[in-house]
Amino acid sequence: MIIDFHTHVYPEPMAKRIMAALSNVPGVEGHTDGTLNGLLDSMRRSGVDKSVILPVNTRKGQFETVNKFAKQINDTYDEVISFGGIHPDDDDVPAKLDYLVADGFKGIKIHPDYTETFIDDERYINIVIEAQKHGLIVVTHGGKDPAYDIIHCPPDKGRAMLDRVYAATHFTEPFFVFAHLGGVRQLDDVDRYLVGQNCYIDISCSFSGLGEFSDASDEEVVGVIRRHGADKILFATDSPWNDQKAYIERFKGLSGLSDTEKEMILHENAEKLLTNA
Repeated sequence: MIIDFHTHVYPEPMAKRIMAALSNVPGVEGHTDGTLNGLLDSMRRSGVDKSVILPVNTRKGQFETVNKFAKQINDTYDEVISFGGIHPDDDDVPAKLDYLVADGFKGIKIHPDYTETFIDDERYINIVIEAQKHGLIVVTHGGKDPAYDIIHCPPDKGRAMLDRVYAATHFTEPFFVFAHLGGVRQLDDVDRYLVGQNCYIDISCSFSGLGEFSDASDEEVVGVIRRHGADKILFATDSPWNDQKAYIERFKGLSGLSDTEKEMILHENAEKLLTNA
């Protein structure tokens, strides 16, 4: 069983344009055509049983259209599960999260770089607190994004946000996911601020050689997993920006992790998190 906890798809009328624009960013290469069918084909070739799709709201006012597309996916396919999207400038966050819960969404994706808003901004803290109250998983991009010079979710700000949220909610179960091994190209700060904290880390966009922008060696990936705990690591690829098949082969070939730990990361942790949401 394999669950890819971090993938993206785009509506067919827009996919070609979006893929072309993002593929022009240095270090970014598409491995599918960006459509849902492209992801499903990749899953079949790679042996992925389920993929979590993470939409990104890049501006205020996209809530209805983005989440309508996401709900259509959830209502139609069993092999994928789409989270919802929300923007930090959206009005009436509790009501919008009520809407997502009523429509059966398990979580939300936020992207501080695409919204040019730091993760410890009060608007994001409010969204994450409300998401926790609504029982929703939250996934954020972490670290450097190749399209931006400013890092809006560095590990220190991620930790500051997390501390504020847990202080406000007194919640004990981890529900927040930092993508990209906690922070693309920021492994020292990931160790300093996030490793060992009450959160999940996904391993998308991590392995050097699988994407020009990924720079973690196998030993560094295993080190983060060991120090953070395999029970709080999620397998993820960031498809279409990484190839699912190559990513699975690289992960399965890691030395230093037991078969039991690999099974936890490949699907057991994700199953637990999705079941509890």
